[in-house]
Amino acid sequence: MTGRKQEFNLQLYQILDALLLAVAFWAAYVVRQQSRHWFPLESLGPFSDNQWIIFIIMPFGPILLELHGFYVNPLQKKIGRSLAQMASAAFWLALLVAGCVVFFRLTVPSRAVLPFFGFFAALFLTLRERATVAIYRGRTRNGTHREPILLAGRPSDIKALRQALTPAQLIETDIMGEINIETQPVSALIDAMHKYSVNRVIFAGGHSNMLRLQQAIGACEIEGVEAWMVANFIRTSIAKPTFDAMGNVPMLVFRTTPSVSWSLLLKSLVDRLGAAVLLILTSPLMLAAALIIKLTSPGPVVFRQERAGKNGRPFTMYKFRSMITDAEMHRAELESLNQMSGPVFKVDKDPRVTPFGRWIRRTSVDELPQLLNVIVGDMSLVGPRPLPLYEVANFENAAQRRRLSVKPGLTCLWQISGRNDVQSFDQWVKLDLEYIDNWSVWLDLKILFRTIPAVLFGSGAR
Repeated sequence: MTGRKQEFNLQLYQILDALLLAVAFWAAYVVRQQSRHWFPLESLGPFSDNQWIIFIIMPFGPILLELHGFYVNPLQKKIGRSLAQMASAAFWLALLVAGCVVFFRLTVPSRAVLPFFGFFAALFLTLRERATVAIYRGRTRNGTHREPILLAGRPSDIKALRQALTPAQLIETDIMGEINIETQPVSALIDAMHKYSVNRVIFAGGHSNMLRLQQAIGACEIEGVEAWMVANFIRTSIAKPTFDAMGNVPMLVFRTTPSVSWSLLLKSLVDRLGAAVLLILTSPLMLAAALIIKLTSPGPVVFRQERAGKNGRPFTMYKFRSMITDAEMHRAELESLNQMSGPVFKVDKDPRVTPFGRWIRRTSVDELPQLLNVIVGDMSLVGPRPLPLYEVANFENAAQRRRLSVKPGLTCLWQISGRNDVQSFDQWVKLDLEYIDNWSVWLDLKILFRTIPAVLFGSGAR
């Protein structure tokens, strides 16, 4: 796990643990209050009288856990070690609460609440930690969490890099190949990036020719693939490009897309929650569209096609079928009518489109099944539109592939800029790169709001 991602996950776990500690205190209060029905105990006051303790344990609990090493190496840690770390943190947390009672003359509930709280806190934190480890191991075991990467540099430097990686690092990554940039041309690196759809290339460039390194990193920049370079020979701080770490190895990161951040997490949450809500709201319309397609045109209701996802990785995209069933077989007959320059294919009044298909295309109803692609994580609500694999293979300019450096989306700047009225693929790519280079959550929201009138009025749709 990279240093930046590790820090991000630490913050996420601390927020989750803070919430779990608050729930544990509430559960302890409820259990103690209910126990008076079975034991001769006095009734506690209202929970609001004691909720000040939550404002102590929520911020300071995770901090004390971190100080006692609770978040270090969870994969290699046994439960007994975790319980010991929690006990040490609990001791200091109890001292902190006691100090508040003494200095601020605050009241505490029955002392029986404290052991109940300790039990629930240990239980919840242990379950969270074990669940996190189990999910992580499961995802790495079946390969869904392993990141495809390439190693580039001199063989001796690559060997040293491999030896520096920890077992956990090797589990998280899938090294697809090695490129000797001293003897192999840059085209070999580009072909490998296309073949394996890698997320990044790591350059073990300590002793490599700097000109060749510059050319190889430039190729990654054009492709929109992250380029990481071993930087253990650097002795001074570098403001630009990004500095990061992989394990204990310092790296220079040449990144052209947004890095791991809370903004990206918010985007992911908005994508999945928004897609789920839209799927529920539009389900009557989708059922009606599916029924009309079935009654008016023979063939399947849903059209499935392999499209290029992030970094060119193929995924199956879903649409309501708006053409005749053998439309792809007739595409070659219409090549001379193509109105879009470049590798993409667009025809005004395409004869393969069914009468009802024209309506669902104009209103973008045919795109609604892609909400499922958003929910499973293949697509985003906002991003460059996904293209068929054969169109991506025909890109005329390597720089055009940088539009593949982010997840494809349901809508984008091209969608709200006249959609099919944009007849130059270069202009289309320019809009996509403008989105990538200026991405923010606010930009996504603006595009989503502007998509609504574009869809309602069929702006530029055919």
